[in-house]
Amino acid sequence: MHDIESILSLETIDDDIYRGAAVETPRRRTFGGQVAAQALVAAVKTVDPEKHVHSLHGYFLRGGKPHQPTIYLVDRIRDGRSFTTRGVRAVQNGETIFSMQASFHVRGDQGPEHSDAMRRVPQPEELKPVTAEEFYGDPVLMEEWAGWDLRLVNPKDYDHNTYTASQQVLWFKSKKTLPDDDTFHVCSLAYMSDMTLLYSALVPHPGHKVQMASLDHAMWFLRPFRTDDWLLYDQISPSASGARGLTHGRIFNRQGDLVAIVTQEGLTRTLDPEA
Repeated sequence: MHDIESILSLETIDDDIYRGAAVETPRRRTFGGQVAAQALVAAVKTVDPEKHVHSLHGYFLRGGKPHQPTIYLVDRIRDGRSFTTRGVRAVQNGETIFSMQASFHVRGDQGPEHSDAMRRVPQPEELKPVTAEEFYGDPVLMEEWAGWDLRLVNPKDYDHNTYTASQQVLWFKSKKTLPDDDTFHVCSLAYMSDMTLLYSALVPHPGHKVQMASLDHAMWFLRPFRTDDWLLYDQISPSASGARGLTHGRIFNRQGDLVAIVTQEGLTRTLDPEA
């Protein structure tokens, strides 16, 4: 089981240079959420605490080697009165495996407010934890995510949008209590946001074997939340075409507040049965 506190603990190498430790895994490539979360931690370390991250946009450029540490190089792009921008490159063996920009906004700004509503779904206590057999038969994923409680909502138990090609809904949270630090929970959600989302592109194609990999990842953090309390991940896949699946997720807290939005495109290439 991977401890999120260890994953998000980076070593300072020099000014704006950090190192994330290798995380043992049977996977051939580093989990994308790990790289994105560590890159965000590196960016946060260079920003005044009065500003909080409100968005990130990243590209997965190469598969990470899970048994090697990753170096994070931070570029201080802009420091304004209200907004700060950081660029981060994740590097292994001299090659960039992930590139990200993150934007930070001063706390306390005021403006109009509105929000989409959360679907009516069963409460997490009414559902059983997800098993590998239920979730695309991948025991390696279940082992890697053993520190998180995932509960898939049966499609029969919520109203469907008839104009959406693919829908998937699940509750999730950390099994252990996490630190009382808003930024820590934001970075934890960056890790968790890559869990399960790309699989929503396979919902209309049961049994279709594909090669999967995250290509890009964007997040917007809208309201405070805790990742050790239940969050509802409402996922859709608006399109799959040309071996790429586009996915979109809205994340709500248990009270129904929309706390984050995620958009991701990933490789969904049909596997050659002769290969």
